[in-house]
Amino acid sequence: MDGTSAKQTTTALPALKESSLELANRVAVLTLQRNDVRNALTGTELVDDIVRTVRWANGEPSVSVLILTGDGSAFCSGGNVKQMQARSDSFSGSPLEIQDQYRRGIQQLPLVMHAAELPIIAAVNGPAVGAGFDLACMCDLRIGSSRAQMGETFINLGITPGDGGAWFMQRLLGYQRAAELTLTGRVIKADEALRIGLFLEVVEPEELMPRARELAALMAAKPPQALRLTKRMMKLAQRSELPDFLDLCATFQAMAHHTEDHHEAVDAFLEKRTPVYKGK
Repeated sequence: MDGTSAKQTTTALPALKESSLELANRVAVLTLQRNDVRNALTGTELVDDIVRTVRWANGEPSVSVLILTGDGSAFCSGGNVKQMQARSDSFSGSPLEIQDQYRRGIQQLPLVMHAAELPIIAAVNGPAVGAGFDLACMCDLRIGSSRAQMGETFINLGITPGDGGAWFMQRLLGYQRAAELTLTGRVIKADEALRIGLFLEVVEPEELMPRARELAALMAAKPPQALRLTKRMMKLAQRSELPDFLDLCATFQAMAHHTEDHHEAVDAFLEKRTPVYKGK
């Protein structure tokens, strides 16, 4: 799988091993393509593909939004349980060696996702469990298929969330709800995921990607620099004191006021026309 698509533009796409990537109209779509193992993150090249894609998108000015989805019946099944049983691949070696494999392997995923400066939408097409659940939680927005199921299932296998899921989920859902899901290992269906705020929307399977693309297009139509500054601002708000955050807001706003796209947006608003943004 060479990471190319008929929809790609002249922008060079990163070379991927087990995923496909397309770029059109400022929206990139990354599709995990290891349906034979339900898009497991261990024993595959998917972590490297995701990390490489997010880093590329972060540094690529022609990309405004990234959609992440899975090919086949599952979004992502997390760790490969058969490899856990065999104590192979990422689960082999001494405690020190396993710890190092986590740090240098799957833990690169939450680090790069957390540092992303562009919006990332998870189009959850099917089950997302364990590290797959956490991957969805690392995204900014989640649209779910009615066939999706979600579960923080580590405890069911006698292990703990090793990829930072406990950090992301309680910030997304609050401590009490995150604790209940994490400590019971309960798998929930799409309607409950919508009710508790894990999903923004739930749609029928055939509507999932059209709706994700529609939402991405709404964001991609905005001034590219302002979009990224706003995403950075929202992430920084999670770890800043208010006085420091207000200083940052003033700085970002001053930067935005000096962009060509800001002046184009104001002119278009007053002239009652559609703006044309250049990312400058």
